[in-house]
Amino acid sequence: MPRGRYSLHDPHDHTPLGEEHFQCAPGPSGWRYVSQLTTAPGEPSGSSDPIGSVDLALDDLGRPVRLELRRGDWQVRGAALDGVTWVRTDPTGTQATEGNVRAHAFTGTSPAFLVATARLLRLTPSAAATRVRLVAFTDPVLAPRTVDQSWALVNRETHATDNDPLTVEEYQVTALDTGEQHSVHIAGDVVLAAPGIELEDLQSPPSQFGRQS
Repeated sequence: MPRGRYSLHDPHDHTPLGEEHFQCAPGPSGWRYVSQLTTAPGEPSGSSDPIGSVDLALDDLGRPVRLELRRGDWQVRGAALDGVTWVRTDPTGTQATEGNVRAHAFTGTSPAFLVATARLLRLTPSAAATRVRLVAFTDPVLAPRTVDQSWALVNRETHATDNDPLTVEEYQVTALDTGEQHSVHIAGDVVLAAPGIELEDLQSPPSQFGRQS
């Protein structure tokens, strides 16, 4: 069961956004990721103050069967249902808005969503880029926004380690509305590198999903 810590920052101006302390594991029916978001140590709001959480569960096909996001007093609960469906609750708790989009899955600032999208698409290095529609929840109020991306698996390398071999996959992700491209490096269920994400600590090796050849 991998557990560790990511640091999150704005990919454009590198402003620190906080830290995400996570653990995740595959199971008999899919994969689950849970994390706590905190302020970065030394920020004016305090040292590692809680600011949110992520709880994401996928089925064995990579579809989101449960999503719970919290950021401050905002909360989102969602799942794959007629596309994806969610309920977003305001800080007062007096109003809730429901949304539904014909999309494949969810996304956001958490590294969990990159692993989830890669798991959903199950790309091979020889395959053409695949288009995917996602509902993104943007911080700090978890506002929903539909985005279209193109994902391609451009490289897969296996590295020897003191334990089992480690397979690292490099994806090229393109935002179809702007044409902006970036690379995402994933090993099993851990993001090694991506814009705005740095893996600061990993206490156990990534779990390796079964994959296509």
